[in-house]
Amino acid sequence: MTAVASSTGTETAPALRRLYFARFGFAVVWAVLLFVTGSDLGPFGIALLVLYPLFDVAAAVVDARSSRAAGPIRGLYVNIAISLLAAVGLAVAGASGLPAVLRVWGAWAIVSGLVQLFVAVSRRRMGGQWPMILSGSISVLAGSSFIVMASAPNPTLSNLAGYAAIGGIFFLVSALRLGRSTG
Repeated sequence: MTAVASSTGTETAPALRRLYFARFGFAVVWAVLLFVTGSDLGPFGIALLVLYPLFDVAAAVVDARSSRAAGPIRGLYVNIAISLLAAVGLAVAGASGLPAVLRVWGAWAIVSGLVQLFVAVSRRRMGGQWPMILSGSISVLAGSSFIVMASAPNPTLSNLAGYAAIGGIFFLVSALRLGRSTG
């Protein structure tokens, strides 16, 4: 993925469209890899868990660079900080077991979902943002369920794979809608 700098707000939608397609592809591949590893918190499983919020950081950086001319990007900077904290938290939680991982992931999903919701609402005039608004809202609910699942007798990582896949689908739908609104 490459950073796309934009000098006008009219270039923001095509840059977001490309970014959303990339996020869709990453989410699907990541979800398949996590599902294949099952609930294994070995080195590969922990690396996958840490990779997801780090990819979110990279995507938010690209988004911030391409959206600078379109308006405030404060929410994207908040998302960068939250996702960096989540990556560190997941690395540490991986040593404590699956319940700790689910709690950290859940907290991250709640906070980043709220940020995604805020950013998408502020961009709704651009078009293609309703899927992002829905995704942010669902992320808050899913995050809460991950925290609850942490107390279940046999927690599993497969729900995180489903979460990522659904999030990827929302990015795909948003990318397609942005293409319609800019094309």
